[in-house]
Amino acid sequence: MRLHHVQVACPRGAEDDARRFYADALGLTEVEKPPDLAGRGGAWFRAYDAEGVVTAEIHVGVEDPFAPARKAHPALLLDHAAELDVLAGRLTAAGFEVDLSQRHTFPGYERLHTFDAHGNRVEVLAPPVTPEP
Repeated sequence: MRLHHVQVACPRGAEDDARRFYADALGLTEVEKPPDLAGRGGAWFRAYDAEGVVTAEIHVGVEDPFAPARKAHPALLLDHAAELDVLAGRLTAAGFEVDLSQRHTFPGYERLHTFDAHGNRVEVLAPPVTPEP
């Protein structure tokens, strides 16, 4: 069994804010929703590896009434811890909150937490930097 996607919610009409976070700041690629689902609103985003294989998928769905997920969250995995700093800078420059206070609290990973434009929590992890001998 593998995970196909994670869904988070947004308020009706707030898809552009989702795009600003998931595509512009986080760096995911927006993909078209199937025609049967497009009328519901929302937006879908994917990450790809160097060979073009989908490695992560997040669906942003419209929820009415809307309430952000402050605890439940998607956790995305980067290849290198150095990418965390680059991403943190991009998120901050785009106006999103970045929390590095728990960077070294998850054994085997470095991480950051952020919140999308709607207040949904998102975690990003990476293998730790290994000191050279």
